[in-house]
Order: sequence, then structure tokens, then C-alpha cells
Amino acid sequence: MTTMSAGQRSRARRITFLVALAVFAQESTWNFYESQVPPLLREHLDSAALVGLLMGMDNLLGIFIQPWIGNRSDRTRTSWGRRMPYLVAGMPVAAALFVLIPHAAASLPLLVATMFTYALVANTFKPIAEALVPDFIAPERRSRANAAVKIASSLTVIVAAVVSILLVDDHLALAFAIPAIIMVLSVGVLAATVRDSRSPAYRAAVAEGRALEDAGSREPRVRDTFVEIAKDTDRSRLLLLVAIFLFGGAWASSRSLITPYGMEALDLSRGAAGGLTLPSGIAFILAAYPAAVLAERHGRLRVMTAGMSVFAAAMVAGTLVRTPAGATGALCLAAAGAACFLVNAVVVLWNLAPSARVFGTYAGLYTVGWAGGGFLGPALVGAMVDVTGWPLMLLDIAVVASLSIVVVARIGVLQRRNAALTVT
Repeated sequence: MTTMSAGQRSRARRITFLVALAVFAQESTWNFYESQVPPLLREHLDSAALVGLLMGMDNLLGIFIQPWIGNRSDRTRTSWGRRMPYLVAGMPVAAALFVLIPHAAASLPLLVATMFTYALVANTFKPIAEALVPDFIAPERRSRANAAVKIASSLTVIVAAVVSILLVDDHLALAFAIPAIIMVLSVGVLAATVRDSRSPAYRAAVAEGRALEDAGSREPRVRDTFVEIAKDTDRSRLLLLVAIFLFGGAWASSRSLITPYGMEALDLSRGAAGGLTLPSGIAFILAAYPAAVLAERHGRLRVMTAGMSVFAAAMVAGTLVRTPAGATGALCLAAAGAACFLVNAVVVLWNLAPSARVFGTYAGLYTVGWAGGGFLGPALVGAMVDVTGWPLMLLDIAVVASLSIVVVARIGVLQRRNAALTVT
């Protein structure tokens, strides 16, 4: 592993903090959106399915928009860099739209139109900030940087809860304004301090782009990247996207279905069942940085596999100890294991990228896999629950997680085989 100088470590910590700040600001609005927009929709709609469909609109938009905007930023060349123009333009507009949401709530068509516009704009810069990590941070330190980003993202759940408790009932418009103000302040800090045109990845991308122009070739588009991954005889990247999809489905199921599980299998009230995941959020925050350090010392794929195994084992244990305390403990252990995957998976994908020119595209591809799993995973587990019953839901999730473990283990086999071939 390459030893970093004190100056390099300082720059890495600085850019990590700034990226974490940008993600914190973005996710503050998203988490508050997820928690407080459904009640606004319920004022007009009786159908929970329709409310869920409208709330899933942002994920569906993200599947199409984020790979495209990531690739678009990869191909952008300005004196400010290739990421910052999108953040500086998009975040204030999204903040303004977010503030409008409670004012649009009097009319369902206006509310849905505002939600759609906010989701459209916010999705256009959602993967951009995270793509700054591989732009500035060397491969061997990306797990630690991404751990800080994930911790910042997780903290927004607490922020959203605090704002909801203090302001929503009496000052709804102000409650929506606070996350928007955080976003505007953060983009101001970024605009004043970050020029990603100075990043090593940007300079490498510019140099490679000139070489392509001299050879009469063009910058790769999203479709080119998809085709290249699909046709590659080394299936590591394709398998990793499959693993992200599968584990994303398992993780989303363990969060979105836990309230009905607590009510049906543990005889809890709706409020008590909804609180089962709160301690696990703290467990995730505590485990994120150690997961990065372990990955850098022992290998990312190995740590990911171990963490996913802990996640699956925790789901099995929660099935065997079917009590509220047992479920809470299982979810905490599962969250700690999941941190090993969430912190390292996108880093592995970045490090498998053939060039710094496509870091943004790969960040978008990660989102496609994760959002796709989050969209379809709960439906799959729900179908399994229809067959097995709510008491075995955690075991159903363990089955889906086990499939992702098999896929990641296969990637490890391919990596070792390729390494052996390189040596010989």
C-alpha cells in the first residue's frame, strides 16, 4: 500500500469532510421528504398503495437519471471542474422546490407536480457529490472516505426526526425550510472551497480525452459503459452490480417491512414496531469506519463477504429469538454487518473502473443497482411472506442476502484467478 504524506492526508481529510457535508445536506432533505410528504398525500388519498407509488417516484426517476447525469458530468470540462457546476446549479434549485412542498399541499395536482419537479432536480446531482471521492481520494483510502460519507448520510435520519418532533406539528413550512437552508449553506461552502478541476482524476480524464480526440474516438456514453461491462470476459463488474441489487433488496426489506413484521409477528403497536430500527441506525454509524479500516487491511471483498454473512446470520437469529428485544438485537447486528457492504461496495466498483473518465457513470450504476434492489426487494420478500407467513420474514430476508453472498464470493474467485494469471 502506498504511504501518504502528511499533506496528502490533510487534503484527503478536507475533501472527505466537504463531500460528507454535501451528502449530509442532500440526504437531510431526502429523509425529511420520506418521513413528512406521505402525511401530506394522505390528506388527499385514502389508498396506501397510491401513496406508496407516488413516494416511489423519486427512486424510479433516479434509475434513469442518475447514470445519465453521472456520465454527463464525466464528460463536462470547465475551469471549475466537471462536478461542481452541477452541484452549484442544482442544489439551490432543489432547495427552493423543497420549500414549496408544504405550500403546494392544498392541491393534490400541485403537490404531485412539486414532488415530481423536486425529485427530478434532486436526482440530477445526487450521485455527483459522491463521485468527488474517487476524483480526489487515492484508491487505498476510498473506503475510509466513503465511511465518512455514509456516516453523514445516516446522521440525517436523526436530524429529520428532531426537526419533525420540534416543528412539524406547529410550524410545518419552517420545518421544510430548515433542511433546505442546510443545503444552500453547504453548497455555498463547496462553491467557495472546491475546484475539482484540480483533482487527479479530472487531470487524468482531460489527458485521456485529448488522446481519444487524437485517435478520432469519442468519450464513452452510458450505453457504451453498459455494453462494455456486459461484454467483458471478466464478469467481476457485472457480478458486483448483481450483488448490489440483491443486497440492496435485502437491506431495503429489513427497513421497509419491519413495522408490519413487528405488528404481525411480535404483537407490537404501530409506533413500537416502527421504533425497532432506531438502535440499528446507531449501530450502523458506529460500525461504518471500522468496516473501512478492516477492508483496507484485509481486503474489501473479504470484509464485504464477512459483513453480509453477519447480516444473514442476524436475520436467522432474529427468527429464532422472536421477541422485541431479539428483533432489536438482530437488527443492530445486521446493520453492523451491512455497513461492511455499504461502505465498500461502491469503492470496489470505482476501483474496477477502467479509467478516471467514468467515475461519475459508475457512481450512477451503483445507484441503479441499489435503487433497483430497494424497489423490487421488498416486493420479493413480501411475496415470500405471503407464502411463509410474517413470523419467518427475517428468514426470507436472510435467503435473499445469502444469494448476494454467493455472488460476492464468486467475484473473489475471479479476482484471485486473474491475479494468478497475471503472475504467470
